[in-house]
Amino acid sequence: MGLGEDGAEGLSPASLKALGQADVIMGAPRHLSLLPVVTARVVEWPVPFADGIDILKGFAGQRVVALASGDPFWYGAGGVFARHFQEGEWQAVPAPSTFSRAAAQIGWPLEATVCLGLHAAPLTRLKQHLAPRQKAIVLLRDGDAVTKLQDYLKAEGFGDTTMTVMEALGGPRQRITAIKAGDAPQPFSHPVCVALEVQGAGAVMSKASGLEDGQFEHDGQITKRPVRALTLSALAPRPGEVLWDLGAGSGSISIEWLLSHPSLRAAAVEADFDRAARIRRNADRLGVDHLEVHHAASLDVLARLQTPDAVFIGGGLSTDLLTTVWASIPAGCRLVVNAVTLEAEALLAQWHSAKGGEMMRIELAQAKALGSKRGWSSAYPIVQWSIVR
Repeated sequence: MGLGEDGAEGLSPASLKALGQADVIMGAPRHLSLLPVVTARVVEWPVPFADGIDILKGFAGQRVVALASGDPFWYGAGGVFARHFQEGEWQAVPAPSTFSRAAAQIGWPLEATVCLGLHAAPLTRLKQHLAPRQKAIVLLRDGDAVTKLQDYLKAEGFGDTTMTVMEALGGPRQRITAIKAGDAPQPFSHPVCVALEVQGAGAVMSKASGLEDGQFEHDGQITKRPVRALTLSALAPRPGEVLWDLGAGSGSISIEWLLSHPSLRAAAVEADFDRAARIRRNADRLGVDHLEVHHAASLDVLARLQTPDAVFIGGGLSTDLLTTVWASIPAGCRLVVNAVTLEAEALLAQWHSAKGGEMMRIELAQAKALGSKRGWSSAYPIVQWSIVR
């Protein structure tokens, strides 16, 4: 059941009925303190949160109310309950979400506002949304997290961002404070959310495929921006899909795959230890911390990966790898392979002849100084083979 900071005064008739019929009420101390007078047994939800699920299951056969904040199914506990209990064993009684309460305070239409739950996620999830004039409402873990958010925004070059800090929305302790990300820190109390009007001169992440190479930490082993844009176009990410990024280098392909839609998943496989660690850092910094990073040779790990919808081979190409990947992927899976060396190009030519698909040669040149004038400096050509299994 969802509960707001206004406690009993804000409860709907359905919520009051559920409390009145309950044998057991479980909730965090803060939630329990907001209850009206009840006759049910009251049980404090333990920390960590996951430990409470078995306690909750132990009340099978009784009428139990589990308390949550606002709308349990918007960055709340509702999804956890639904995973652990079968349909018919539970019923949700939502209250207005913190996002709705915040929007009602500041007059922002939610359909035009980024809403993020950062109370249990890193602040770097904000990275892809940081652009001047962008509006966002974020949930934070506690009052100290407001200062950490200020520090993060300043470090990213957005210290001019206006932050409307909202504490205990809807209740008697409600307090709303407007500050700048660059202001000196001050104390705030849980529960807290912050509305952001982003301003500053920090780097903004493009929404097109092919981020600037400088967005990624790398040692030169990176699919360069124009080739990356063509590669992602061939991989054609669609909502809900899974990518294998084999020989991932800097992780740029799998990271941009994940950035294209929040429902996407990816596994980056890299045999070099330093590069695998670099992929992890790139993914965390660019806000896709859910990227799976495997420090292993591709052939050693494929059997453990989730079935893919698309596969990219950017490094470590061999006959054994192509043969194993081809045998592992399901019908309809998209396979894209980039080759630089003559040997790898010859291998792709053989597979293209045998399997079909499309072969493309990508040749790029950049203007560079040539004495007192300029000339074209060509990069190594890339041969790309793409096919649907």
